[in-house]
Amino acid sequence: MDIALLLIGFIFMLIGILGSFLPVLPGPTISWIGLLLLYLTKVIPNDWWFLGITLAIALIVFMLDYVIPAVGTKKFGGTKAGMFGTMIGLLVALFFPILGPFGIIIWPFVGALVGELMNKADKKTATKAAFGSFIGFLTGTFLKFVVTIVYLGLFISKAWECKGDLFPYFN
Repeated sequence: MDIALLLIGFIFMLIGILGSFLPVLPGPTISWIGLLLLYLTKVIPNDWWFLGITLAIALIVFMLDYVIPAVGTKKFGGTKAGMFGTMIGLLVALFFPILGPFGIIIWPFVGALVGELMNKADKKTATKAAFGSFIGFLTGTFLKFVVTIVYLGLFISKAWECKGDLFPYFN
């Protein structure tokens, strides 16, 4: 059972990393579930303080993911149309990878620009607002990615520390 929890937990960690880029998946929260599954094994001693602190961090980052792009957009004079355009641009980048890995950077900016232009902003204001929305999006994505990578490192570190008990046949 411990091996199954370890493997499922590791899968959650990988999905969490993907979730730091995909807006439909709460990456840090999913990665935290991976940590929880690791700590539910009989081998890893329960550390409720560790789990509580990492859950709090995951939830704070989850909330900040909604606040940061809004602040970036507002600071640069943008509107909700620009933020909505950023999300549409991200979905275009994910489902139509025409520009390869650069699409994840270019399409959210283009989406924000189109959203602002459709909201009747002039080109200069729309470009500035799109840039703010884009910077907010990148900041939130980077924050989620860092947290999920740290959680993966904690997961691997703890599993490695207890590898003899998790995999007794390999001692």
